[in-house]
Amino acid sequence: MDRPVLWIPRRLSDATLARAQRDYTVIAKPDDTPGTAAEIIAMSAQVDAMIPCHSEHFSADVVAKLDPRMRIVANHSVGVDHCDLESLAKRGIVVTNTPDVLSDATAEIAMLLMLGAARHAVAGDRLVRTGAWDSWSPSFMVGTQITGARLGIIGMGRVGRAFAQKARGFGMEIHYHNRSRLSPKDEHGAIWHETLDTLLPQAQFLSLHCPATAQTRDLLNAQTLAMLPKGAIVVNTARGALVDEDALIAALDSEHIAAAGLDCFKVEPGGNPAFAMRDNVFMLPHIGSATRATRDAMGFRALDNLDAFFAGRAPADRVA
Repeated sequence: MDRPVLWIPRRLSDATLARAQRDYTVIAKPDDTPGTAAEIIAMSAQVDAMIPCHSEHFSADVVAKLDPRMRIVANHSVGVDHCDLESLAKRGIVVTNTPDVLSDATAEIAMLLMLGAARHAVAGDRLVRTGAWDSWSPSFMVGTQITGARLGIIGMGRVGRAFAQKARGFGMEIHYHNRSRLSPKDEHGAIWHETLDTLLPQAQFLSLHCPATAQTRDLLNAQTLAMLPKGAIVVNTARGALVDEDALIAALDSEHIAAAGLDCFKVEPGGNPAFAMRDNVFMLPHIGSATRATRDAMGFRALDNLDAFFAGRAPADRVA
């Protein structure tokens, strides 16, 4: 029996590529650039499966033009907002993702962003790096202490819970909003809020860990930012679509929001140049899951889903 043909448009980990080449006939894109709509459509006539990343967009228009040969999209990501799941399901194309394996890595980045935003990491680094550090006083670069502070988490899924676990190590008081309340075993003493109306006024720090959907787009906007305490710090390692960036900039300029730590943006790659002008915004280029161990685990999870599909079993991480 011929081996299934697999398209891999981005450069995945060496271990992932080696395993894929062992079990599949692999077509790897020669350059590590996002697969375009035209490339996705063209490759669908040549392959049985794809392992795309969040950078490959399966819009309704793209899905309508896919060749019937292509039967499964095994995403190398947890988020699937780059896929029109309804359109893919109507075409009978299976879609999977890679949950669980990147929770700790992303939670680590959220902690880095929270600490960096709270303690003037951008301005401090620039002072030392440029040789401009020439004085000190007790009032020099005074930041916000996270130990014992109240942390609000929106979205208490795998990443949110991993972040809460790490924040407890700093003695933070955890408050959260989720679609449903966690069990006492999973809450570990965290305080559930049924609505944002009660969560946000408590959140000296606010971290976003929910998916980007039609309901959560611009979740953090002028109205919700105003509900945070003055001097609050905002962290986003989830999706750029969750934040109204103009509203956040206005809140930073008014000093209602003291600082922000951002790993994702409305426009990616590139980010928002208006944030780059502000020392109180600590930014990273969407690298929440970028550790060697996590990249291997994500690739292997995608391959596990492909293995199950082509063996006639239900993929464990099927989302459509």
